[in-house]
Amino acid sequence: MGNLPAYDGKVRRFSHCATIEYAGERKIDVAPCVVNRLHAGQYEVCNRVADQFEASAPLAYTEWVKDKNGVAGGNDLKKVTRLLKYMRDIKGNFTCPSFLLTTLMGMQVYESDRNSAQFADLTTTLKTLVGRLDDWLQARPTVPVVRNPKLPQEDQASGWGETQYANFRDKVNLYRGWIDDAYAEADLDESIGKWQRVFGDNFAAGEAKRAAEQVSESTTGGVLVRGGHFKDLVERVKALGAAAVPSKLRQLPHVHRPTWRRASDQYTVRVSAELRTGKYGTTVRSLQSAEPLQSDYWVRFTATGNHGIPFTDDYKIQWRVANTDKAASKADALRGDFYASDEGASRSERLEYRGVHFVEAFLIRRRDNRLVGQSDPFYVVIE
Repeated sequence: MGNLPAYDGKVRRFSHCATIEYAGERKIDVAPCVVNRLHAGQYEVCNRVADQFEASAPLAYTEWVKDKNGVAGGNDLKKVTRLLKYMRDIKGNFTCPSFLLTTLMGMQVYESDRNSAQFADLTTTLKTLVGRLDDWLQARPTVPVVRNPKLPQEDQASGWGETQYANFRDKVNLYRGWIDDAYAEADLDESIGKWQRVFGDNFAAGEAKRAAEQVSESTTGGVLVRGGHFKDLVERVKALGAAAVPSKLRQLPHVHRPTWRRASDQYTVRVSAELRTGKYGTTVRSLQSAEPLQSDYWVRFTATGNHGIPFTDDYKIQWRVANTDKAASKADALRGDFYASDEGASRSERLEYRGVHFVEAFLIRRRDNRLVGQSDPFYVVIE
C-alpha cells in the first residue's frame, strides 16, 4: 500500500501490524492473524521484529470487551475508551498502546456495576472509570503486569518502561482531577471551559465563541447592557468604572484554564502596565486597570511580587491574554491562551479590537513546573 500514491506517507510498519492514517488523526491498524497453523482453533500473530509467531486470542478478547461494555451499558465503555484515546492523540504527552488501554479500562468494570448509578450516562461513566483507573495506577508505583484477560501468558504492559509508565500514571491522575472538576461544575460557561481543558478547544467551540461575542448583551444577573441605556459593555465600563466589568468575564469558556498543578505555597503576583507608542516605542504613561484606551497603541505589562519586588530566575511568568466581544470574534482573535514573556517578567500587547479584554500573570516555579501565584485580571478597555 505504501507504493500507492493515495497512501504515500500514510502507512507505517510496526512489529505486529501496519498502521494506515486515512483522515487527519484517524487511523486503522492492520495485523495479519494466522489460523490453525499447527492445530485447530489456534490463532497467532506475526512478530516481524522477532521473526516468529506469537499466540493470540482475538475472538475471545473481543467477547470479553463486549461483555464489559454490556455491563457498563449504553455502549459507554467503548465511548470512554475512545475518548481517552482521543485525549492521548491530541495532547501527545503520554503513551499507552490502544490494546493495553482497552484492557485497563475494561478491568475497571465489575459485574456488580450492572444498572449502577455510577454508569448512569456517558459523563458519569467517564468520571467513574477514570477515577477507578487512577486509583488502580496510584496503588502501583512501578510498571505492573497487565495480563491479557483471555491469554494469561501475555503481559500487555511488557513494552512499557518505567519512565513511560510513571508519566502515564501522572497524567491520568492530573486528568482525573480535571474531569472531576468539570463534572461538578454547575455554571454552564465555566463547565464548557473546564471540559475544553480536558478535550481541547473543539469541545463546544460554537457555544464558547457565542458566549465571548455576547458579553455586551448580558452581564451578571442577566441585566441587558443595552437595556441599561449603554451601547455596549465598553460604554458601560466607561460610565460606571471597573465595578461594571462582569465578574464572569474570566469564566468565559474560550478562556483557557490553567493546566499546571497548584503548589501548596502561593505568592502574591501584581501586574502593572504602561502605555507605549509601539512595542519598543516611547512610554506615554502608566495605566490603571479598566481605563478606557484608544486602539493602535501598545501596552507593556510587567509582573512583580509585593512592593514591586521582581521575581528571581527560579520562576517564570506565563500570561493569559483574553479578548471578548464581536470585533475580536469577527477577526478570529478571541485568544484566551497562555503566552510567554517577551523579556524578563514583561509582555507587550497591541490595542486592536473594541471591547473589554483582560490580561493575567501566572507565576510558575521552574524546578517542578508548579503554579505558585496568579494575579488579578488587568482589564483593558478599548474604545
